[in-house]
Amino acid sequence: MDVLANLGLFGIFLVVLILPFRVKCVERNLEPFLFACGIAALTIAGFIAIPGEQTGWSPAIVWEALLSPVSITNIFGVPVGIVQIVLVAGLLIHLFYHRMQEAVIGLAGRFSLQAIVFCLIVILGLVSSLISAILAAIVLVEVINALPVVRKAKTEIAVVACFAIGLGAGLSPLGEPLSTIVVAKLAGAPYHAGFTYLFTKLGWYIVPSVFLLGAVGVVLFRRSHTGDPVLSCTVERETIPEIVLRAGKVYLFIMALIFLGEGFKPLILEYVISVPSAGLYWINIVSAVLDNATLAAAEISPALTSQQITGALMGLLIAGGMLIPGNIPNIIAAGKLDISSSEWARTGLPLGMALMLMFFVVLFVPGWLGLA
Repeated sequence: MDVLANLGLFGIFLVVLILPFRVKCVERNLEPFLFACGIAALTIAGFIAIPGEQTGWSPAIVWEALLSPVSITNIFGVPVGIVQIVLVAGLLIHLFYHRMQEAVIGLAGRFSLQAIVFCLIVILGLVSSLISAILAAIVLVEVINALPVVRKAKTEIAVVACFAIGLGAGLSPLGEPLSTIVVAKLAGAPYHAGFTYLFTKLGWYIVPSVFLLGAVGVVLFRRSHTGDPVLSCTVERETIPEIVLRAGKVYLFIMALIFLGEGFKPLILEYVISVPSAGLYWINIVSAVLDNATLAAAEISPALTSQQITGALMGLLIAGGMLIPGNIPNIIAAGKLDISSSEWARTGLPLGMALMLMFFVVLFVPGWLGLA
C-alpha cells in the first residue's frame, strides 16, 4: 500500500507541475485546483504509516489550515494574518487609487524608467524582511500597474521583483513564514538563532543578489519595453467585491499549500531529508510548486551543519520564485497583473535556474576544491 500511495503522491506532484501550463481552465482557476490537489494528497498520505509521525487527515491539520491564513505572519513583531493584510491593503489602495497612480506617473516623468525599475526591485527586495513579503508584493503590483510601459515589460519586472522579495524576506523572522520557522527551530544550541541570525548567515548572499536582480530587471526592461505608447494601467481600479474575492483566493491558496505540504510529508521524510547537502540544494527546487515553509520545517534542524542549513535555505528561497505557486507574493502579483503560468515560467524558470547554478558554484564548489 505504501508503494502505491507514494506513486499516487508523485503523480499528484506531476499534475501540479504540468497542468497549469497545459490546461487553460486550470490556469485561470489555480487556487481551487491546488486546493483540490492538496485534499487528494493529504487523503493519499493517510495510507502511509511513518513511525512517530502523523500522516493524512487529522483535526490538527484542518484547524491549522483554517487558522493559518489569518495568523501566520508578523508585522514589526505583531502577529497578523496574510488575508487581513491583503484585504485591508486592497481597500486602502481602492480609496487612494488615483493618487497613487498620479504619484507613480509623476515619478516616471521626473526619473528614467530604468532607474525606477532598479530602485523598485532593490528597495522592495530589501525591505520585505521588515514589512513582510506580502506587503512588499502589494506595493509592487500597484506601482507596476501604474508604470507607463508595455505589458510584457510589466510581467518581467513583476517576476524579477518577486524573486528579490522572496530572497529578501529570508533575512529576518518578520519576512515570511519560512524565516520564522527556521529561527524558531534553531533557537537552541548550537546555533542560538535570534532576530539577526538569518541576516548574519545569509546576508552575504542575499543582499548582493537583490542588487543583481535589480540590474537583471533593467536589462529585461530595456529589451521588452519597445517604447510603445502604452500609458494605461494593466488592471483598472478594483471594486470592493473584487478585493474581497482576491482575499478569499489568497485564503484558499494558503490552505492549499498547507494540505499539499502535509500531503507530501511522507515523500519529504522518506526521500528528501536524508539527501546530502548538495543534493538537498537541488531537490529543494520543488519549492517552486510547494510551500517552502513546510519543506523548511521538515529539513532544518540543529543537527545540520552550517553549510547544510545555508544550502537548504538558499535552494528554497531561490526556487520559490520560479513558478506562480512557489510563493505568496507570486500569487498576489500574478493575480492582480493577470500573469499566466506560462508567462511567469518564461522568465521565472531561466532566471531561477541561473541563480541556482550560480549559488551552487558559490556554496559547494570551493569546498570540493579544498578552498573553503
